[in-house]
Amino acid sequence: MQIYNSLTRKKETFQPLVPGKISMYVCGMTVYDYCHLGHGRVFVAFDVIARYLRAKGYDINYIRNITDIDDKIIRRAQENNEDWQLLVDRFVGAMDEDFAALGIQKPSLEPKATEYIDQIIAMVETLINNGMAYPADNGDVYYVVEKFDSYGRLSGKVLDELRSGARVDVGEAKRNPLDFALWKAAKPGEPAWDSPWGKGRPGWHIECSAMSTCCLGNTFDIHGGGPDLKFPHHENEIAQSEAATGEKYANTWMHAGPLRLNDEKMSKSLGNFFTIRDILAKHPAELVRFYLLASHYRSPMNYTETSIDEAFSGLERLYTALRGLDLSPEVVTSQFTERFNQVMDDDFNTPEALAVMYDLAREVNRMRKVNQLEQATVLAGELKQLGDVLGILQQEPETFFKGGGEQAVDAEQIEQLIACRNQARAEKNWAEADRVRDELQAMGVVLEDSREGTTWKLDR
Repeated sequence: MQIYNSLTRKKETFQPLVPGKISMYVCGMTVYDYCHLGHGRVFVAFDVIARYLRAKGYDINYIRNITDIDDKIIRRAQENNEDWQLLVDRFVGAMDEDFAALGIQKPSLEPKATEYIDQIIAMVETLINNGMAYPADNGDVYYVVEKFDSYGRLSGKVLDELRSGARVDVGEAKRNPLDFALWKAAKPGEPAWDSPWGKGRPGWHIECSAMSTCCLGNTFDIHGGGPDLKFPHHENEIAQSEAATGEKYANTWMHAGPLRLNDEKMSKSLGNFFTIRDILAKHPAELVRFYLLASHYRSPMNYTETSIDEAFSGLERLYTALRGLDLSPEVVTSQFTERFNQVMDDDFNTPEALAVMYDLAREVNRMRKVNQLEQATVLAGELKQLGDVLGILQQEPETFFKGGGEQAVDAEQIEQLIACRNQARAEKNWAEADRVRDELQAMGVVLEDSREGTTWKLDR
C-alpha cells in the first residue's frame, strides 16, 4: 500500500509500526460554529481511509479530537452572551448530527482538550525543563522555535522568511516573534485552570500534541487533517512533541485538499460559505458523500450546484444495477474487487475505485440482459460490498429511487395512479393513460416501463 506523505512530499510504501495494527490521529473540529462543507470533505476522506484499512483486516486505533477550549470559542461565547460550555455542547451536538448524516463513523476515541489539562501541563513543564520553552512575566508560556533545528520541514517554510513577516501582538510577552504560546494566562471572565504559571488555559497546538501522544504513544503511524493545518498547527505539533519526547512524532502525514465554492475560496464575506446542513437541506446526504468521493482526497475540489447534480447520475447508475435483485449476504470477490483494492492501495484513489464500481455495475446489467440473473445477483452483491467500504449504497434501491425518505411523497397514492394507468393501457384507453402519466409527472414521478412491469422514481 502506497500513501503520499506530506512530510517527504512523495508516495511511500506504508509499513505500520506494529504489524496488523494502525494508529491514526486526525485533527478534529474546533466547536464554535457549524461544520462547513470543507470540513465534510476532510472527515469523509479520513472516514473512507479508516473504513478501507479495516476492510483490509487492520486493527485501527483512530483518534479524532475535539478542541473545546480556544480563542474562537471564547470570543463566540462572549459575542453570544452565552456560557462557553453550553456553546461547545451545542456545536458538538450539531457536528455529530452532520457527520452521522454524511455516514462518517465515530472514531475509536474522541478526546476533548479540557479532559487532558493535566497532561498538557506536564508536557509544557517538560519543554521548560529541557530549555525548549519559557514562562513569560505575564503568565504565558512560549515555545522557542529557533531551538528546533528542523522547524519548517513539513510546510516548507524557511525561518528567515518567517522572521521577516513575524510580529509580536499587543499583550504578548514573547522574546521572539516566531515563538508560539503553549499556555495562555487567563483574562478576566475567561475559563481557566490552575497551573504552575498561574490560572490559564492551553494554547491550541499543545492540545493536539498531548492528546495524540497520550492516546497513541510518542510515535504513531498516521497524522491527518485539513489543508490549512499544515502550517502553523501541524508544524508546531511536530516541534513541541519531538522536543518533549525526543522521538519521531508521526511516521506519515496526510492532508486533504482544499475545497472551493464556484471557483472562489470559501468565505462568509463573499457569501459563498456553506455549512454541511445548508447543503443537506438541498441534496440527499448520500449524494453529498458520493460527490466528495468523486475527487481524490488530496486534490483541490471546486463545488458547484451543477457538479453535484451531475454526480447524481453516477450514484443512480450504481443503484440501478442493484435494483430488483435479491442480494446474498455471502461475501464474494472477483477481479473487480482485486482492481478496487489495487487503486485504493494507491493512496486511497476513490475516483478510480468508483470507476471500477461503474464497470461492475455495467457487468451486472449485461448479465440481466442475457437473463443470467443468478450471476447478476452475485455480482450485485459484490458491488454492494464495495459500496460498504466507501460508505455508499447504504439504502435499499427502492428507497433511493423513491426519495430516500427525504421528500414528502405518498408512495401509496403513486402506486394507485400507476395501477390506474396500467388498467387504462390494458383497455387501450390511451387518453386516460396519458392523463394519469401527466399527473404523475406533475408530482415529480418518472415512470419506467419494461417487460417486468412499471417502476417509478422521483425526478431530481
